[in-house]
Amino acid sequence: MTLDEFFRIGTTVTLGSHTFEPEAIKAFARKYDPQIFHTDEEAAKKSVLGGLCASGWHTAATWMKLNLENRMDAEIAAWSGPGPVPEFGPSPGFKNLKWLKPVYAGQTITFTRTALSHRPIASRPGWRLLALRSEAFDSTGAKVLEFESAVLVKAE
Repeated sequence: MTLDEFFRIGTTVTLGSHTFEPEAIKAFARKYDPQIFHTDEEAAKKSVLGGLCASGWHTAATWMKLNLENRMDAEIAAWSGPGPVPEFGPSPGFKNLKWLKPVYAGQTITFTRTALSHRPIASRPGWRLLALRSEAFDSTGAKVLEFESAVLVKAE
């Protein structure tokens, strides 16, 4: 098994789906993004968005939760390549975060990840930088979230 096979380079992986329920939307928003269209159903109807919708940060945090749950499965997978099983480390960040459409209360969103490439990190021998495309889609297939991210991986 190569690192390309282990990381599934070029393959889009479905991480899972999540339904954004009104109470969860409001609870998240009260803590982290208390804008009226995330916290008050009646006021949200009169807003530019026309209804209660999840914070973009809520959708991004849900992607992260599902990504980590899925990543654990990958780590447990039978590694048959040279050296020890690759170990996922922290992320150095993300870029080009876009909330393309509102995620309204009651909508079910499906989250995906596509590994694009990996390369050695010169300043950290034994570590690689794995580049990802991260996306989320509503039930019609319309994209609601996208961003580019990376993760450090200890791999030979």
